[in-house]
Amino acid sequence: MSIDTETCKHQPVYFGVVNINIDERTIGSVDVWRCGVCKKKFCEEKQLGIEELADLVGMPKIDPDAKWGVTVCKLQQGKYKWKLVKLKENGEIKHECLDEKIIPLKVNDFKVEDDKHWSFLIDDNINKAVEI
Repeated sequence: MSIDTETCKHQPVYFGVVNINIDERTIGSVDVWRCGVCKKKFCEEKQLGIEELADLVGMPKIDPDAKWGVTVCKLQQGKYKWKLVKLKENGEIKHECLDEKIIPLKVNDFKVEDDKHWSFLIDDNINKAVEI
């Protein structure tokens, strides 16, 4: 029996974490929650040292054709700019880059295609540490 994730009255339980590391030092994490009924996943970003609230608070919705991912900006050495994002199989996302300039990043097969940015999927890294 299949449960519709859009009409489910979600009952999220903690599922795991993805640690974001630099030189084996954790600088942030993504908490992953999963509905006990329909198994849909929800994510929450936690950046150490950042005191303002994340863009996505609580249990944000994600389109059925999207996956949770993290984008990493290679241009911001020393600032370690990373962000929890919703990646579709193909398309484009908006990224806040240097000097708070918003730029489009091309996405193909749920991965950012850009020589100055990269991404990884949360589903592939639950309960792991990812070195950025």
